[in-house]
Amino acid sequence: MSLFRCPVCKAPLARGARAYACPSGHSYDLAREGYAYLLPPNQKHSAAPGDDRRMAQARRDFLSKGYYEILLNTLCCQILSLCGESPVILDAGCGEGYYTAGLFQGLEAAGKSPRMAGTDISKFILRSAAKRERGVEFAVASSYRLPLADGAADLLLDCFSPLALEEFRRVLRPGGAFLYVVPGANHLWELKQVLYDHPYPNEERETPYEGFAYERIVPVDGTVTLPNQTDIQNLFCMTPYYWKTPKSGGERLAALGLTEEETERFRRIYCGLCHTLGRRYGTAARFILNYDFTFLAILLSDPTEESFCKSRCLVSPFRRRCFQASSGALELAADESVILAWWKL
Repeated sequence: MSLFRCPVCKAPLARGARAYACPSGHSYDLAREGYAYLLPPNQKHSAAPGDDRRMAQARRDFLSKGYYEILLNTLCCQILSLCGESPVILDAGCGEGYYTAGLFQGLEAAGKSPRMAGTDISKFILRSAAKRERGVEFAVASSYRLPLADGAADLLLDCFSPLALEEFRRVLRPGGAFLYVVPGANHLWELKQVLYDHPYPNEERETPYEGFAYERIVPVDGTVTLPNQTDIQNLFCMTPYYWKTPKSGGERLAALGLTEEETERFRRIYCGLCHTLGRRYGTAARFILNYDFTFLAILLSDPTEESFCKSRCLVSPFRRRCFQASSGALELAADESVILAWWKL
């Protein structure tokens, strides 16, 4: 029998070869990767909630390189000290399954027989999660409406994900353990120093949570070195800063590791792509401007044939900025940007 419950009638779900089904006749197909979609339409706030394809790929590529292994190892040690021989564990907001799969494999290596489930609201990110570990059940679901029975979990993990206290209290058995991972005061401080003119540390305090009592607070400290722009951008894309960073901060981040001349060329092509999007598709198209297609334009451009001009822009209306004049490379990058944006809708 599955750990999941029917999101419609709350009855137990049985997992078959191709679908989950409940006694009332509700059925939920298994995707090719092995996860189920247990998010009813009335619980969706958009057509494709949660991380999009780009963010899902960034998380998978970044975490797969082991940069956050120190956190995974700490979680394994903590969970081993808290669970019995056959623990039932839920990873709420599991993302692409890096921690879920690592914990499952760590528990099995320690001689345990865990039953684990992972939920996330993004179908794109669960595709990676389900591929990582076939021994874990994965489902698209909201943390605020978890498809689990009352008291079903011995241990619940929330790692950098939304805090749904009422649901967490409901699905945890009495005396169960809740591991809540939050950013420390200086989490990604060096990244924030690049992105923002006046960064500030995260607040640290023992917030009281109704129904829970602190057993221990375990700091995890470490430093990672990112050797290339790809890893830097992947880290950026998997953080909330991806949506909140001003344009100037994104430009500084994209220019890390470049010479002064290369940085200036990047900015000119970035602005040129913005102008090309506006000219070909209207002002609204400028809002889909991104660094991925700026790099594409750079790869396609011939530095010896580039020409530049100056103009005011939406971001800097009171000063003229130098940008690359329209070219075949910019037009192709603009067209591809629009095609991808349309495909995501």
